[in-house]
Amino acid sequence: MDIRRIDDRISVSPQITADDVATLKAQGFTAIVNNRPDGEDAGQPDGDSIAAAAESAGLTYHAIPITHAGFSHPQIDAMTAVLADAPGQVLAYCRSGTRSCNLWALASAKQGEASDTLVAKGQAAGYDLSGMRPTLDALSGR
Repeated sequence: MDIRRIDDRISVSPQITADDVATLKAQGFTAIVNNRPDGEDAGQPDGDSIAAAAESAGLTYHAIPITHAGFSHPQIDAMTAVLADAPGQVLAYCRSGTRSCNLWALASAKQGEASDTLVAKGQAAGYDLSGMRPTLDALSGR
C-alpha cells in the first residue's frame, strides 16, 4: 500500500483491497473512506468487500464516491462528518489518492483551514492542490 499521511487525522492512498484492512487496523486506522465508485475499472475490488472486511476488523467504513461529475457540497459535508466523528486516523482511498486528497482539502477549507496550509500539506504528501486554490479560498472565506 502507498499510504500518504496528510496530517494527524487523515492519510490517503490508491485503491486498497479487503486483505489490506487488517494491516490498516494494525497501523492504527479507525475509519476507511472509499472515494471510488464501484465499477470504475475492470477488476477493482468492490466497496462491499472492503466494507465487510472493515466491519470485521472493527473499523468504520464510509462510501463517498467521487465520479467524473466532480465534487459537491454533500460530498464535502460527508467527509467533514467522517473526520469529525472518527475516533482516530482515517484512511481515504480512490484510484490514485488524488480525489481523496482533494476531498479532504475541500472539507478542511469549508471548516476554515487556510488554503496555504492545505496546499502545503497536500504537496508534502505528493499532491498538487495549487489548481484548487480559488475554490479552497472561496470555501474557507478567505
